[in-house]
Amino acid sequence: MHPRLFAQRCPDKAAYIIAETGQSVSYAELEADANRGAHLFRSLGLQRGDVIALLLENNPFLFKAVWAAQRAGLYATLISPKLTVDEVDYILDNSGSKLLISSPAVGQVATDAALRRPYLHLYMVDEANDPYIRYENAIAKFSEIPIDDESQGEVMLYSSGTTGRPKGIRPALPAIEEPLATLPLMARAFAQIFGITEETVYLSPAPLYHAAPLGFCTLVHRLGGTVVVMQKFDAEFALQLIQDHQVTCAQWVPTHFIRMLKLPDEIRLKYNVSSLQKAVHAAAPCPVPVKEAMIAWWGPIIDEYYSGTEGAGTTFINAFDWLTHKGSVGRAAPPITIHICDDAGNALPTGHEGTIYFSGGRAFSYHNDPAKTSAARTVAGWATLGDVGRLDEDGYLYLCDRKDFMIISGGVNIYPQEIENFMVSHPAIMDVAVFGAPDEEMGERVVAVVQPIDWAAATPELANDIIAYVRAGLSHVKAPRSVDFMRELPRTATGKLMKRILRDEYRQNSKLQKA
Repeated sequence: MHPRLFAQRCPDKAAYIIAETGQSVSYAELEADANRGAHLFRSLGLQRGDVIALLLENNPFLFKAVWAAQRAGLYATLISPKLTVDEVDYILDNSGSKLLISSPAVGQVATDAALRRPYLHLYMVDEANDPYIRYENAIAKFSEIPIDDESQGEVMLYSSGTTGRPKGIRPALPAIEEPLATLPLMARAFAQIFGITEETVYLSPAPLYHAAPLGFCTLVHRLGGTVVVMQKFDAEFALQLIQDHQVTCAQWVPTHFIRMLKLPDEIRLKYNVSSLQKAVHAAAPCPVPVKEAMIAWWGPIIDEYYSGTEGAGTTFINAFDWLTHKGSVGRAAPPITIHICDDAGNALPTGHEGTIYFSGGRAFSYHNDPAKTSAARTVAGWATLGDVGRLDEDGYLYLCDRKDFMIISGGVNIYPQEIENFMVSHPAIMDVAVFGAPDEEMGERVVAVVQPIDWAAATPELANDIIAYVRAGLSHVKAPRSVDFMRELPRTATGKLMKRILRDEYRQNSKLQKA
């Protein structure tokens, strides 16, 4: 399937709508501008396998450029507009991008990074000044008829870099003779599991430069549905959009759930969300009480999956199975098999915690980094995303944490994710990060950094209350020895906690500033 089919069948149907402005782009417009973009890329000498970079917010032109690259056999590398000049420069260099499309909203970062790469073809949407060419004007002179040598492209995305330099994941291009309308195997599975069809109205509350939001939106385009794109997440506005657009499917992260649940009841319950048929979540483990509350509110429509940009493996679980396996992220979808291994790569028995490996998933490599690629695999070829977990007797997977964040205190392994999932249920806590700090006696001690719902409540008394709350609900060894406060914790726009930043700062300064 492909948006071209719907440009022919229902040209005036909205392929996507920008939530904040109401701007609607039809399938006919998407198809025409994607073809024009492909002609532009060819005119610049870009050939199959070359890379273009998009440094854009959730801009209406983003999909047009992505679909142009897809039919020209190119890789599209989407870059977060929140990165620094050095971070953008690194990705442009590492990916080998030959063209950059940006926007005025990104500011000076795009220009400063681009000027370090004088060979780049530079384009800007909405408006453009030297050294940029306005993208809309550049493609306007080209035909909306497809290029002669179409072939399927791919996306080459970079990991969030929460544990170091971002890693470029470069999948193999589909075979040159494979038709554009061929639906990839994993996309086919997602469409079937989550019920995505031509009738779908899909709400995307997250930045499109991440794998899941981009993948879901382009899947909806392949199947002829309509995407409602939020440029920035707001809990109440998301509920209003579900009501106003009769949204049938949406993808979330646990942080979104927490924000919506902590709205005052008079706001949270005034919107009619009965049109929702599927609410999909991923990106981070969801605290059990949070998911229970969401199911109680929205009903058993909340599905979950666990995966990564690498595509090494995927698990799925629906609400009904989750209610009998609370805390699980599901079972592997054939042909994928899960293996739990020790540090030497040996398989562990059922119920034991270890590094999660997958076999049978998509082959991938970290671009220009054979050492990282090799480190992510066992001798048998099983691949890992670096997470720790266990399998139960029914084959359901339970995540413990990132291996990098495990705390070893007095010889005991402590997983911060378990503590965070418990702490977020405290009525005064909006967000929380738990990690290990150096301790002369124990090796490491558990510390917590809390974002309170009310900053005025960030007092020593609240810190003591939080510690007592954890000690009453979890083993004392898991209770934080200290609690500090921050106005807002550093998270990526898709909800991943940038814990390395907090941990490194804490180790340097002994504690974090409150403001």
